[in-house]
Amino acid sequence: MKNSILIASAFSIALLVNPVQAEDRPTTTLPYTPGLDVSSMDKTADPCVDFYQYTCGGWMKNNPIPADQSHWSVYGKLTQDNQRYLWGILEGLAKQTAGRASGQAKLGDYFAACMDEAAIEKQGGQPLAGQMKQIAAMKSTAELPALLAKLQLATASSGFFFGFGSNQDFADSSSVIAFAAAGGLGLPDRDYYLKPEEKSQIIRDQYVAHITKMLMLIGESESDAKRHAASVMQIETTLAKNSLSKVDKRDPYKIFHNMNRKELGALTPAFDWNQYLKSIGGKGFSKFNVTEPEFFKTFDSLLKTASLDDIKTYIRWHLVRASAQHLSTAFATEDFNFFSKQLRGVPQQKPRWKRCVALVDGQLGEALGQEFVSRNFSVALKNKTLHMTKQIETAMENDLNQLPWMSLDTKKKALEKLHTVVNKIGYPDTWRDYSKLRVVRGDYIGNVQRGNFFEAQRDIAKIGKPLDRKEWGMTPPTVNAYYNPQMNDINFPAGVLQPPLYDAAMDDAPNYGNTGGTIGHELTHGFDDEGRQFDAKGNLKDWWTEKDRKEFDQRAQCIVDQYAQYTIVDDIKINSKLTLGEDIADLGGLVLGWMAWKMEVADKKLEIRDGLTPEQRFFVGYSQWACENNRPEDLRDRALTNPHSPGKYRVNGLMVNMPEFQQAFACKAGQPMVAEKRCRVW
Repeated sequence: MKNSILIASAFSIALLVNPVQAEDRPTTTLPYTPGLDVSSMDKTADPCVDFYQYTCGGWMKNNPIPADQSHWSVYGKLTQDNQRYLWGILEGLAKQTAGRASGQAKLGDYFAACMDEAAIEKQGGQPLAGQMKQIAAMKSTAELPALLAKLQLATASSGFFFGFGSNQDFADSSSVIAFAAAGGLGLPDRDYYLKPEEKSQIIRDQYVAHITKMLMLIGESESDAKRHAASVMQIETTLAKNSLSKVDKRDPYKIFHNMNRKELGALTPAFDWNQYLKSIGGKGFSKFNVTEPEFFKTFDSLLKTASLDDIKTYIRWHLVRASAQHLSTAFATEDFNFFSKQLRGVPQQKPRWKRCVALVDGQLGEALGQEFVSRNFSVALKNKTLHMTKQIETAMENDLNQLPWMSLDTKKKALEKLHTVVNKIGYPDTWRDYSKLRVVRGDYIGNVQRGNFFEAQRDIAKIGKPLDRKEWGMTPPTVNAYYNPQMNDINFPAGVLQPPLYDAAMDDAPNYGNTGGTIGHELTHGFDDEGRQFDAKGNLKDWWTEKDRKEFDQRAQCIVDQYAQYTIVDDIKINSKLTLGEDIADLGGLVLGWMAWKMEVADKKLEIRDGLTPEQRFFVGYSQWACENNRPEDLRDRALTNPHSPGKYRVNGLMVNMPEFQQAFACKAGQPMVAEKRCRVW
């Protein structure tokens, strides 16, 4: 993924009463920001000393982090602009009482229910009463499989010990099988439970205090809540100790463990998978990928050693955790105070309209996407982007053909993979059908739970069925892009193809730097340290010669060593093994964007604009997508969880490796933006 915003569950949105600011109004048009914004620059800085400051210094000065954000960026600002535009659409559909199509009616009624704060406040925590009774009634762990299935379907949460859903078989990408994945943690990553330093211990203490408060909100006494919070922390710590690190999870072979039903049952004899599968709608499933077998062994051990009361408490906690943002202010405030304020330094909750727009996008995203696309994404824009994409792919083909370090056999397979990449631009060919999802205007929490159930059923129904290669993993208004190694496709939603990221009114140089760099970034993911392990059909298969693999690893290690020297915050360095895939993709994307731009302008007369040569405009255009400001708490969290390097190094870390950049700005040997040893993989 190109941007540095982690894609989280659409349901991690706390719903609080928040006054709408005077400037916070829905819009019917998207604001325009040029693809190269001179006012965002700091021309007092030397581009050969700190190119990021030179290109983004003005932006950082003029764009302080809003009170409801953990960080602020060009991507984040466009996301907010898109959300305000969607707000206008949804508010109009909510007010409209006649003439709405079925999908429009669902959008309007869902949004209206979400915005009805008084009704939500009146219910308090009552919407959980039925599920709490089911947990309390559990007489033994033999009843746990059916209960977990019900809760997972209703909450879309993997917090109940593990996650379960569909995915392509790593060994046969045309086959959709069941995946059972490690989960069960309340904190963002296992390292929060395991790191010994003082700051991590403070967070753990705050987390236990937060669980205590939440359990008290559902009626427990303070003494019981404290005792139960300690037991939750003990269970989660045990699970964390036996979970893979984020770096390990980047190795597809470490999360590839296909099993049949008998083998799955033998892995966790204390957990009845037959009962679980029957309850979740997968009675006939016979093939499973268990991503972390050691985790599931630990889960099985806990079922044998933990008391029934502790297991019930753990489940109660995760039900509240998954639902707090949809309950009354007391629950949502406490959820925000820990997960946003304490953990990420955010002073203020997002206004309700933002949270409701995000929730509608999460549950009815393609219906909302139709509204966005019909108003704001032209066929001409789609064709321009597709033209650029094909040029980027041609550039990569030319580059592959002349790579001095890769053998002909590996080149042949690499080109086969490149030629089979599918380009998805703007929106899906076939829109998702939401006709079976029931939306009730006055039933907010019911809409959320039915939406979760609808999506979970849709996902589970794919298991054992023919693969739909036309499916998208992001909604059209999303400001992001991605590459899927098993689909072997690159995906660019309409939301990311708006100014300033793609500006049809701008000259080619910044567009090829920015959007061209993004396209190249996603394409390079097919050949980064993780993506390169999948073949042209999306199967996890070694198609490299041993010599070529060593050559690749040597070049990748150059990037690991380079980025490991960069400081994120305090004395925390980039975990360059975690960020390696994105760092490779950043550099490859910039190189390919440059090559494609040179193709596009080969016969054109280029001019100096805004005091910048065309070559300089290309690099400034690339850099300005990465302008951002971060809170220190957010940077600490990202150091543990985010596979992207900070924006500063996603710019400066590339320029030191680009002789074309150094020539464009006349940088000299010994200056900070000129590396003694240049890295390059693609």
